[in-house]
Amino acid sequence: MVRYIEFNSKLKSILDEEEVRLNVKMKDCTSFKVGGPADIFVMPNTYEKVREVINVCKVNKVPYFILGKGSNLLVKDGGIRGVVINLSKLDEIKVEEDKVIAQSGAVLSKVTEAALETSLTGLEFANGIPGSVGGAVTMNAGAYNGEISQVIESALVVDNKGEIRRLSKEELELSYRMSAILKYEYVVLEATFKLLKGDYSTIKARMDDLMRRRREKQPLEYPSAGSTFKRPEGYFAGKLIEDSGLKGTRVGGAEVSVKHSGFIINKESASAKEILDLIKLVQATVKEKFNVELSTEVRIIGEEETE
Repeated sequence: MVRYIEFNSKLKSILDEEEVRLNVKMKDCTSFKVGGPADIFVMPNTYEKVREVINVCKVNKVPYFILGKGSNLLVKDGGIRGVVINLSKLDEIKVEEDKVIAQSGAVLSKVTEAALETSLTGLEFANGIPGSVGGAVTMNAGAYNGEISQVIESALVVDNKGEIRRLSKEELELSYRMSAILKYEYVVLEATFKLLKGDYSTIKARMDDLMRRRREKQPLEYPSAGSTFKRPEGYFAGKLIEDSGLKGTRVGGAEVSVKHSGFIINKESASAKEILDLIKLVQATVKEKFNVELSTEVRIIGEEETE
């Protein structure tokens, strides 16, 4: 942390005092409820502050990581060196005619509620996805035959040159759990979703049905990062895992959910290492039995814990 003393003063010239924190435990900031400390944790509340923090990190060669709701993230037990830029203060949502404009830190469920309140249809699939707008655009989040690429019109980003600019849907290059945001290391500030006018009761019924199905089929009562693995072409990850006899398998406090084998859950005070070891066990077993490679959908970052 000594090397960050001077750098920290530079951050405080950009941000307010309460927007900069040190040694923040990432287990308190992620849905998996695991992870060591971040050296510096900042919470900018304007687009310009986000841009300035990113640029000062680059100039000073300090690594940084963008954090939304932490719902698709596994932070290792050693934590994160450098700066975590948390965008949760950027959470405004507004509706203009058939468009919903949401800042990157806005929770997806709040965006779907705003669409419902104005009888706009198209975002029902996102109801219940426990993430932020920025994360959803970055990963082209989807569920129940819907995904962000179907409804997004444009996104405001900080590009890899440190400039704020707007990208069209085509420029976002959205594909299965991939985007130009990931490819070029951009940062989402805001997204505009273009929807259709619909019937309030029909939209609400669809949202309620999807939420009911989530509760019935997914282990929402335990900490997790949602679907742990990407869907391999021609297969379903959960079925491969179940057919491998892995349902209920545990490593320490981490478990392959008995409710949905595609989820690895923090059943009982698991460490990140235990979750990672279980992920590797699942991957090796499925590879051995079916010759299928499972890639993680959850993002894994940080450093191993040192003794």
